[in-house]
Amino acid sequence: MRALRLGILCVFERRFRLFAWGTVIVFTGIVQAIGQVTSVENVGEDRRLGIGAGMLDMSDPAVGESICVSGVCLTAVCFDKEAFSVDVSAETLTRTTLGGLQVGDRVNLERALTPSTRLGGHLVSGHVDGVGHVLARWRVGRSLGLRIGAPANLAKYIAEKGSICVDGVSLTVNGVNGAEFEVNIIPHTLRETTFGDLVAERRVNLEVDIIARYLERLLLGETPQATTSITPAFLAKHGFIRES
Repeated sequence: MRALRLGILCVFERRFRLFAWGTVIVFTGIVQAIGQVTSVENVGEDRRLGIGAGMLDMSDPAVGESICVSGVCLTAVCFDKEAFSVDVSAETLTRTTLGGLQVGDRVNLERALTPSTRLGGHLVSGHVDGVGHVLARWRVGRSLGLRIGAPANLAKYIAEKGSICVDGVSLTVNGVNGAEFEVNIIPHTLRETTFGDLVAERRVNLEVDIIARYLERLLLGETPQATTSITPAFLAKHGFIRES
């Protein structure tokens, strides 16, 4: 098991090393600006979106740069100082909420992490794992509480006090019940993201913590199966967590 834990560390060391050379694109889940969809153009089975950049720093973008749009890593195909365009594949349209975007819709924006960027949230790849939906929202003082239903196959990756990315925003999970989880949105996050638009049944892009994904893959070994028996008891037995 010690070798397994070292293996996990080696995987992340390698990813950080690759990132330092610019071959891995990651984000922090700290939204930098709210953008707005300005155009939607069907191109065969794909779609091109024009997005107003809002307050996003567009002083030095480059064609081919990755920008996280409501949790989805997309490539900028053209831009100016106020807007940019991205091509969204049919695959992405069907697996995320981007297929439902219309002109005027607001989106969360974040440019890719650089070696000098402070990691204020958690590592986010922009590869959406599934689409969830808002089950309830309520006020908690000045904050907003949300209960979100995730696809059943993602439940095992969501842990209390763990991290999850919702529409491109890095959040801490406050509670878990099966495939449902709760998060708290502080006033700053509510103001600086599109979360103020969320209502019951609204669909959201979800990305689970990348550590959970790699942990499962390493535990499965060389012959991964479609399912895994990873449970809190299993992790406690092998020294990854402490039993309560």
